[in-house]
Amino acid sequence: MWLYKGEKIKNVKTLGSDIHGFVYKITDLKLNKIYIGKKILFTNRKKRLTKKEQLDNWSGKGRKPRFKREIKESNWLDYYGSSKTLLEEINRRGELEFRREILILCKSKKSLTYWEIHHQCINNVLLIDSYNDTILGRFFKKDLI
Repeated sequence: MWLYKGEKIKNVKTLGSDIHGFVYKITDLKLNKIYIGKKILFTNRKKRLTKKEQLDNWSGKGRKPRFKREIKESNWLDYYGSSKTLLEEINRRGELEFRREILILCKSKKSLTYWEIHHQCINNVLLIDSYNDTILGRFFKKDLI
């Protein structure tokens, strides 16, 4: 279960329709170690159409469509990060010993990456005993305006 501003979040509708993803913090309640990461809410994939689907979607003018866009909700409700060390601890000790909090909701991919790095830096995740091993990103002012 995710917490956002003290409330339990159980579905994507409670977060808003224009939200691309969120930055989160997972806290190990026993060891007081943290992990800060980001998660997108929807994946947007290009899927190849079968020959039958190509003919069904073709109006007769121009080329037959070969692909379609498929938007799918990600596995964010069950997600516990990409840190192997963290995932091993969760598997060994159970989910009840960890708290998952949404720190900030983001409307774009670029802002999502920026806010993840921002929260990782202000929490000094590379200098303290945390589950984060790396901080990545490259930003320009124009991307944040």
